[in-house]
Amino acid sequence: MTGPITAGVDGTDESRAALAWAAREAVRRDVALRVVHAWRFEEHTAAAAAVGRDVQEAGAREAVRAAVEDIGARHPGLAVTTEVVAGDDPAETLLAAAADAGTLVLGSRGHGAVVGFLLGSVGQQVVAGARCPVVLVRAGDSPAAEVAGHEIVVGQDGDPEDSAAVLRFAFETAAARGAAVRAVRAWTLPPVFAYSPASLKLLDDAGGLEPYERKALAEALAPWRERFPGVHVVEHVEIGSAGQVLLSVAGRAQLVVVGGRAPRTAGGARGGTAAPSVVEHAGCPGAGVPPGGGA
Repeated sequence: MTGPITAGVDGTDESRAALAWAAREAVRRDVALRVVHAWRFEEHTAAAAAVGRDVQEAGAREAVRAAVEDIGARHPGLAVTTEVVAGDDPAETLLAAAADAGTLVLGSRGHGAVVGFLLGSVGQQVVAGARCPVVLVRAGDSPAAEVAGHEIVVGQDGDPEDSAAVLRFAFETAAARGAAVRAVRAWTLPPVFAYSPASLKLLDDAGGLEPYERKALAEALAPWRERFPGVHVVEHVEIGSAGQVLLSVAGRAQLVVVGGRAPRTAGGARGGTAAPSVVEHAGCPGAGVPPGGGA
């Protein structure tokens, strides 16, 4: 991962948790922390208009200053920069800030594992448009909750090149934390019309559908095992939708990492992209890694 870890803050409990998470990760990775507040002048209510633009901006800067002061007290050696950026579209401001970031960290409102993350329109736009990994953190996240998790859970899909970015981010994170990686490959039975002579031969050579999926996961993991020999890896292959399988093992995770949809496998079996369901429902922080993100 290159570039600073960038945290978007807005004064909410969720963004404070995101800032704390970002600071801890920056210390682990020995990179700088950049704190960005996407500020927009509120003039649509009588109370906001009466306060005035200058006062609102001063309040935004003070909120960022206070948050950074707290982070500096917790991590005195951490290099921290701040930006208070005015604009009509907070999502565009955050996306611009993320252009040269190694990772963007945002707060996300959540009400438990069933309801999950309530991203809001800004969060949805940022997750969909960012070119770097985006980590979403709930207000209840803490160092204690982080330590309670034992693994970095990552969803692997498609061929090795399809999942290179998401696996790289997962292994880098695990190495920085001294955690294990649980690599999950979910698969489903393909419809009959998906079979072709070529795919049938591949499946026959592999000994069937599940052995084929296990072989595909092992091949995708091989270069990352070699690059990160100190990271313990658990290979997890299970039939079911990707979202359901990932969420079933997320209870033991420090972080769940997912990527975009990969091409269909030779047999037509694929769990599909897990990003929306996992990011919305995982009880721990979730990271979405775009193709090429974090490279």
